[in-house]
Amino acid sequence: MVERRSKIGILVDILRLMQNKEKVKPTHILYGANLSHGRLKKHLASLEEQGFIVKIVEDGNTYYKITQKGLELIQQFRKIKEFSDAFGINI
Repeated sequence: MVERRSKIGILVDILRLMQNKEKVKPTHILYGANLSHGRLKKHLASLEEQGFIVKIVEDGNTYYKITQKGLELIQQFRKIKEFSDAFGINI
């Protein structure tokens, strides 16, 4: 049986897709994070509202870029994940 991803797991997956790119199109995030359009919009809005990403509109196209705060979230989540895995706790 496949386990469902937690909300924080989904948010970190989205941030990881943006991690090494200057800017990312929503379609790339949609496919990379394996989300429906509706769920993607909600997660992007939440990440933007909390300051983990910024929305960029250029020539009528929308892109997203990870912020320093978003990069720090990835690092901290990695530490938490390693700790939880060491004790067999599923997050």
